[in-house]
Amino acid sequence: MSTVAEAEKTPVELGSAGGLLERVFHLSKYKTDVRTEVMAGLVTFMTMAYIIVVNPAILSAAGMPVPALTVTTILASALATLHMALYANRPFALAPGMGSNAFLALTLVASGVTDWQTGLGMVLVSGIIFVLLTVGGLREMVVKLVPTTIKFAIGSAVGLFIALLGFKNAGLVTVSKATGLLALGKFWEPTALLAIIGFFIISVLMALRFRGALLAGIALTTLVGIPMGITKVPPALFSLPPSIAPIALKANLPGALKLAFLPAIFTFFMGDFFSTMGTVLGVGSKAGLLDKDGNLPEIQKPFLVDAIHTCVGALLGTTTVTTFVESASGVEAGGRTGLTALVTSLAFFATLFLTPLAVMIPTAATAPALILIGLQMMSTIKNVNFDDFTQALPAFITIVVTVFTFNLANGISLGIITYVLLNVFSGKYREVPAGLYVLCVPLLYYFYLLKA
Repeated sequence: MSTVAEAEKTPVELGSAGGLLERVFHLSKYKTDVRTEVMAGLVTFMTMAYIIVVNPAILSAAGMPVPALTVTTILASALATLHMALYANRPFALAPGMGSNAFLALTLVASGVTDWQTGLGMVLVSGIIFVLLTVGGLREMVVKLVPTTIKFAIGSAVGLFIALLGFKNAGLVTVSKATGLLALGKFWEPTALLAIIGFFIISVLMALRFRGALLAGIALTTLVGIPMGITKVPPALFSLPPSIAPIALKANLPGALKLAFLPAIFTFFMGDFFSTMGTVLGVGSKAGLLDKDGNLPEIQKPFLVDAIHTCVGALLGTTTVTTFVESASGVEAGGRTGLTALVTSLAFFATLFLTPLAVMIPTAATAPALILIGLQMMSTIKNVNFDDFTQALPAFITIVVTVFTFNLANGISLGIITYVLLNVFSGKYREVPAGLYVLCVPLLYYFYLLKA
């Protein structure tokens, strides 16, 4: 419960509205206020609004209609984030994940393995498994099994992951055709130039400790992008949402229950299991919500929200709904409670009628914010004991594999396997919990499937 001292440090706005929000979200307990939470929620929305366009674009490769996908993406994101706000009271936003959509459209459907209806059925099966494991306490148990050194590394891994996403969206890094490795992008191209301008604007505002630096910086960069031809001003701000009937309730659950589809279901499951865990712990660490052992109190609540809405998303007509790493942008802006998520959710609901306005924000405007958030999240690595090689190497593997493969689940999974093997062969096998040995079995199978 909040104390009088905490309430004096961060006064809550007077009036019935402020009092209600205090009772629901316990703002003074988390040393925050309504204004900060509202701004943080808007920042989170602006940094992840790209999903409204990108998710339909990817899933359309599976033969799904873009107009219906756009509405479904908005609804799935808004409903899941609203649930997170009111049930878990955490500043985490959710939306259809960027790995599972590509896996369904480009791997399962494009290769002729199955149709998109059966693919959605697989997502629904994985969501049902998520719900059962969460209610049974297994997901929370796995989090407690994860070595503390890896939990400390996750924050930095998420930070570098977000920073790389920012550099990629800005066009500041690209894949070299000659080497196949990352290389500098073309800084003189308009998108990269706008991102550099935005980076300078947000950096100066942050250096000046301007309240709302991220939100103001994104808005200013968006405006600067208009004369540069990057920000496209829509001819109309309002539009009525099209029907989702072509894809809603089309998930083929019976068809997905074939034994041959088990590896695909497992891939959906494992990818979201560890990416959600990593995001929740990484963003929670930045928000100061973790305990001394690196665990998030009542973590089963955000896990249950994530699990339920994977099922809801599949029924609406989209792939795995997961906690987004861009939630870190709202946390960096000061968001600490579910009020941040509530504002993000309301912004998504508004885009049902304001889609042209939402998609007007260019990725070049949000990219510099992601890069700077990555910087802010690097501080968690200071808690890793680099004097103990059996602690340092798993943390290092977690971070570099996440960045080099652009996949948080890969980094955490290989970090755990490294921790177990290193401790076993260095004679410290008694320090490894028995549950970790068991956990390594599905993790090794997960990597075997990726190889296949």
